[in-house]
Amino acid sequence: MFNSLKEYVRFLEEKGELRRIKEFVDPVLEIACATDIESKKPGGGKALLFENTGTAFPVLTNMMGSEARIRHALGVTSLDDIGPRINALIDSVLSEKRGLRDKLRMLPLLSKAASWMPREHKGHAPCQDSVQYTAQLSQIPILKCWPQDGGRFITLPLVNTVSPITGMRNVGMYRMQVLDDATTGMHWHMHKTGAKHLSECTHRLPVAVCLGGDPVYSYAATAPLPEGIDEYLLAGFLRGKPVELVKCFTQDLLVPADCDFVIEGYVQKSEEKFLEGPFGDHTGFYSLEDLYPKFHVTCITHRFDAIYPATVVGIPPMEDKYIQEATEKIFLSPIKLAIAPEIEDLYLPEEGVGHNFAIARIRKQYEGQAFKVANALWGAGQMMFNKFLLVTDEDIDIRNWDAVLGTICRNVDVQRDLLFSRGPLDVLDHTAPETGFGGKLCIDATRKEKTFSERRLDQVVQVLFDVDEQKATRYRKLWLLGANCDPVRDGRVRDHLILDATTKKNTPDFRRRWPDIVAHDPAMISRMKELLKD
Repeated sequence: MFNSLKEYVRFLEEKGELRRIKEFVDPVLEIACATDIESKKPGGGKALLFENTGTAFPVLTNMMGSEARIRHALGVTSLDDIGPRINALIDSVLSEKRGLRDKLRMLPLLSKAASWMPREHKGHAPCQDSVQYTAQLSQIPILKCWPQDGGRFITLPLVNTVSPITGMRNVGMYRMQVLDDATTGMHWHMHKTGAKHLSECTHRLPVAVCLGGDPVYSYAATAPLPEGIDEYLLAGFLRGKPVELVKCFTQDLLVPADCDFVIEGYVQKSEEKFLEGPFGDHTGFYSLEDLYPKFHVTCITHRFDAIYPATVVGIPPMEDKYIQEATEKIFLSPIKLAIAPEIEDLYLPEEGVGHNFAIARIRKQYEGQAFKVANALWGAGQMMFNKFLLVTDEDIDIRNWDAVLGTICRNVDVQRDLLFSRGPLDVLDHTAPETGFGGKLCIDATRKEKTFSERRLDQVVQVLFDVDEQKATRYRKLWLLGANCDPVRDGRVRDHLILDATTKKNTPDFRRRWPDIVAHDPAMISRMKELLKD
């Protein structure tokens, strides 16, 4: 695996997966605009290294934004290679041990597991080549991504905290709005472990924010791990060797010795929260201002050859599409084991930005099993944020939209096969009736005794769009359906299901603010397209 972003950049360049931009590109809007254009090219485009940023540091974007680059970041030739490793691990741990011989067979596994555990770094740590006790965040090329953003945001941070009660570490990824040279926001949603650690502390919560290093660290920070499972253990499992950790200078925390930047500091529990945002988010809309805690910087360290990593999110498809695809393959086995063993495959379409849509393919044995699976998934970890869930039989190719829509036409009786529910939603879901709480819908598209033939989709499901979106592509319409429709409030069942995916701005039954779709200035788009010409 890789010991720094510089090493990863060199590898990507050798593979033809990187483009160097030598002209000056402004970290305020221009880098994000260029990245948005590149990431929407077929296959995700290339990783971009902006060498002239007006600071001492280059910026790397779109570093995992292709099928090849996410494989390289995780150190595999195929994402399908990871699932069998996890299956073997689970089988070895959970299989019944009848005798001494079976128990002895566990010893190699235990030895391997020990080799994945984080360990102390010996000697000088590269991430501490340069030490800055008077913080100057303005020296780092932190991006402003979209015109209506509240400022510059750190978008790819590894936020390290430790529970004051259990001592368990958490590494999460939460955006951080820069307020001044020594202060940022900490975008901790109420559901996140970092927010829980803050609630557990009595005064100040030490925090260390890492950037860069082995790209597998960034992936691990996004992974939907159960609370208490160390993200650096997952990184060690994926890279086949342990993460080496070094102690921070001003906070009692350990961080990867080979990362590119470390921003040390704290969040004070008693301090009044501030109004953070807006921010052009992965939903493709601006997430609106809300109250979040402040992060106070006590020290910044970095490598001499540090590269600043950033991700840009917005209207899909973007880099997070490929990260999500890896997560589907890596975590299917644990989901089947712990939640619903009848699940054969689980697909989170990119149009649903990670949580709005899910399609589950199951081994059906009895009626109502689809709704059992829905309730199980909606009660499990980050799947609680799912809004639309479709369940099919095991012989359906759930990654083929024609096959999926066909099984809906054949098998769905709207009077029988719809399960409406309410529950937690992503805090960023702007169409929910309340922040973080709204409607859910499961459609049971498995075969029953009664089936239908020669039905069109609009005879089963009709979706209403704004006039200016009625001729949009199917991809965009699916994205808008997930973004703009609350299934309970906006769904009506007649002889077919009607879903209202229109804008709810200034409508009498919607009392929250309605955000804008993210977009760059057309003149800037033209300039960045010219910059990226082959």
